[in-house]
Amino acid sequence: MSHELSLAQSHAWNLARTLMTPVTLFRVDDNEYGVLPADDLDGHEVDAIGEYCPYTGGRPVH
Repeated sequence: MSHELSLAQSHAWNLARTLMTPVTLFRVDDNEYGVLPADDLDGHEVDAIGEYCPYTGGRPVH
């Protein structure tokens, strides 16, 4: 988990490029962020902030 949004965004982009799969950046608590492959979040309620695809780049969810 990261406490800084810019760091979490950087990790999300790096993870997407490493795994070559779309990942989702989400808020866990007030100041914590997490990143998981998008397929791992199916059916789970999270406060998604952005999606990062290694082929098309990142985009905000909202």
